[in-house]
Amino acid sequence: MAENVTIARPYAEAAFQLASAGNALGPWSEALDQLSAIATDPQMRDCITDPKLQPEQLAGLFLDVAGTGLTAEQQNYVRVLVDNERLQVLPEIRDLFVALKNEHEGVKEASIASAFPMDDSTLKTLIADLEARFKAKLNVTVSVDPELIGGVKIAVGDEVIDASVRGKLANMAAALKN
Repeated sequence: MAENVTIARPYAEAAFQLASAGNALGPWSEALDQLSAIATDPQMRDCITDPKLQPEQLAGLFLDVAGTGLTAEQQNYVRVLVDNERLQVLPEIRDLFVALKNEHEGVKEASIASAFPMDDSTLKTLIADLEARFKAKLNVTVSVDPELIGGVKIAVGDEVIDASVRGKLANMAAALKN
């Protein structure tokens, strides 16, 4: 996995530079999402690893599956990936591109786990408070985890705020052991 990320990094940076220069971060992000989905399809994976397919044939097949929504620049990008045998790392390229895009736009990824489903107003208030605390816009993923017993557990980047009953019980248990 780490090897794929290392291989993907220069391609993600190149895509980011192309997207930034063209002021098209959103369209490039969408295109990489689509290309990544195509590259992870089991039938396409078989084609990517088939030594009988010539690079031109593979690029043509891949671009045909992608459809007409890609710009000429994005099509050339796919051809470069095919020529360098890098289609299989498209998911990592997409992930790295999104990280670069979020950093550029000042956006952080956040995950909120709650013991019970939260209503929209509570969630909006919580997100607004978190954005104020972290001084950044947040892309939030919300999940329900009944094992928390009550409260929420929030992760933003590498910082975790555990305001769950389970977390408080674990802290009390650790304090009692000492």
